[in-house]
Amino acid sequence: MLLTKALDKEGIVMKKWPIIPTIVTVLAVATMIGLGVWQLQRKGEKEAQLTALWANMRKPAAAYVMNGPVANDMLFRKSSVMCIRPVKWVQVSGSDINGQPGYRYIADCATGAEGPGAMIVAGVGDGPNVKVNWSGGIVNGTVTNEPDSRSFIEKLFAAKRVLRPMLISSTGLGGLRTAKPPSPMSLPNDHLLYAIQWFFFAAAASVIFIFAVRKKLSEQ
Repeated sequence: MLLTKALDKEGIVMKKWPIIPTIVTVLAVATMIGLGVWQLQRKGEKEAQLTALWANMRKPAAAYVMNGPVANDMLFRKSSVMCIRPVKWVQVSGSDINGQPGYRYIADCATGAEGPGAMIVAGVGDGPNVKVNWSGGIVNGTVTNEPDSRSFIEKLFAAKRVLRPMLISSTGLGGLRTAKPPSPMSLPNDHLLYAIQWFFFAAAASVIFIFAVRKKLSEQ
């Protein structure tokens, strides 16, 4: 019961405040407020990160790094890499520089006799079976992360995956259309919305608890 009744020495029914439910509610509300404040802090951090990433797009080209994770000072930066030959092709949905949908053709390129290769988005085709007439060469483009096809649940509970760097070519290769270049605009910044939601939940829980207590007290 939210409320319990106690009899005084004269047999008068006394109203007793629900101690345990109050403690539980206060802790829950405090937790939700804390999560809202944390989201506001994350909002500031994300805005600072986005500012730095936009600045990367204006910096001069940097040497391509083969291994992940991609450092913040390399993300969305101009770079180039030598593809000796495409070893494997992968097609994923995407769009070209004009916003037309299609399939992005990603080449897993050999860059030497041994060691890691390079992932290169050669361009966009109209279907998944377009023949790409490209056998390798120097590729200029913009650095981003390889696509992560895992579901939200897998990302939440599975071990953290280190994404490889990927270079999106600044021109269409082998007859493909030029792929849409990566941009910090693709990174979500929903922390303010999440903060508002947590504050709303805290306010709603407080109001519901107050009305519940007043109703029980009035019934006594």
